[in-house]
Amino acid sequence: MTRAAPLYQLKAEFFKTLGHPVRIRVLELLSRREHAVSEMLAEIAVEPAHLSQQLAVLRRANLVVARREGSAVHYALTDPRVAELLAVARAILSGVLAGQAELLADLRAAGPESTPGSGSTPGPESTPGG
Repeated sequence: MTRAAPLYQLKAEFFKTLGHPVRIRVLELLSRREHAVSEMLAEIAVEPAHLSQQLAVLRRANLVVARREGSAVHYALTDPRVAELLAVARAILSGVLAGQAELLADLRAAGPESTPGSGSTPGPESTPGG
């Protein structure tokens, strides 16, 4: 009797599928509307073989579906929740980056003498009372 993979393992595989910049860009484009491969090539600026390879990964993961129209192949998301997932990821990243920008502003406001790793030792002119 075979056991099903634990849910956390399946989630890890799912996120691994998303772990490539070209695949993320494809999903972002398809979040807006269906795209022909030729349209995606123009938007993403990668070699056709590379895009084809990444689309195959997304097809195997059932994240996208292809349909042929004449000589053109069009792709669409299989589930609109993929677009929601990308929007949530963007919101999380925006929050993280805003926090980092705040920290950077605080470090800059503190002045160069308190910046860790700056490689310079404060001279007597920057020592209080000196």
